Amino acid sequence: MVDRTMTIYFYGMRKVPYGCFSNFSHHGFQLDGYWWPTSEHYFQAQKFVTTDPQWFDRIQTVKTPKEATTLGRSRKHPLREDWEQVKDDVMEKAVFQKFKTHADLRTLLLETGNSSIVENSPIDAYWGCGADGRGTNRLGQILRLVRVAEKVPRSRHFFDLLQRWRCLHERGRNSIARSTRLNWRTQQFRHKSNG
Repeated sequence: MVDRTMTIYFYGMRKVPYGCFSNFSHHGFQLDGYWWPTSEHYFQAQKFVTTDPQWFDRIQTVKTPKEATTLGRSRKHPLREDWEQVKDDVMEKAVFQKFKTHADLRTLLLETGNSSIVENSPIDAYWGCGADGRGTNRLGQILRLVRVAEKVPRSRHFFDLLQRWRCLHERGRNSIARSTRLNWRTQQFRHKSNG
């Protein structure tokens, strides 16, 4: 287990041991009736799930996460209208499913103890920490949420803890988006604990 006071930085899928935390890591999973080669494929395709099914399908089947990102950033195809409201939920859903599917990743994540986890992206100040280190680091926050979910027994107390965590780490978020995510997670964990 790592030193509980250290901060774990990751960026790029080839960096050992934490490169697997990247959305570009080749840890595929089944979700919403499709096989996704990476969580990046899933995230980028969801931008077009209601607006351009052919573009959605193309993103889902490209070979690399870099290609998925390039296609997902294209503005020649219309984004779903609610993208800014749901993008965090989409990312959480993908990351939860990735770690649910791969026991080795869950083990590595749990071995991080209570350490902070930071996507050390110099170009992304929303999902990562950005060039100046002051970014939102949403992906790191989501990984910590997955870690908490794996540690805590599935009980009513777990959902209370989850709600408190969300309030601390997502100040200013829309309360409707929060309740939507909690409802989705509640269904996932009830399914996991019953199955």
